[in-house]
Amino acid sequence: MNINIIAVGKVKEKYFNDAIKNYEKMLKSYGDLSIFEIPDEAAPENLSEKDMIRVKDIEGEKILSKIKDGSYTIALDIKGKSIDSVELADKMKNVMLEGFSNINFIIGGSLGLSDEVLNRADFRLSFSKMTFPHKLMRVILVEQIYRAFRIMNNHPYHK
Repeated sequence: MNINIIAVGKVKEKYFNDAIKNYEKMLKSYGDLSIFEIPDEAAPENLSEKDMIRVKDIEGEKILSKIKDGSYTIALDIKGKSIDSVELADKMKNVMLEGFSNINFIIGGSLGLSDEVLNRADFRLSFSKMTFPHKLMRVILVEQIYRAFRIMNNHPYHK
């Protein structure tokens, strides 16, 4: 199984990178994890609605260019479906049983994801109604992917 995380923005903080690398190392026994960082577009606080859409569209084109044909795509979206860790494991297992060997998880930039990316997604996943910084979300996502593999393989995990 190949897991791809396509994320807008770069993680600069060592402590976040250390946490991500730790989970990446633990995931190696379950599959391959690749992280693709998409440069974020400048988005000052006072952008008009039209400019916000433009920024999301530019980032969206870069995201879509990283999605391989025949892969299953999960967009992290605050308006998506909220599921627990066991349901995520079931979702990933079912995707694999359907014959997909690549699962993409997409984390948007500060303005979210473009309509084109959201429409391309096979599933929209919400971790919470709260907003998280993309770098922290990346740590949370990698941990949940690791936890999902532990659950799928009947290995112990904390409930």
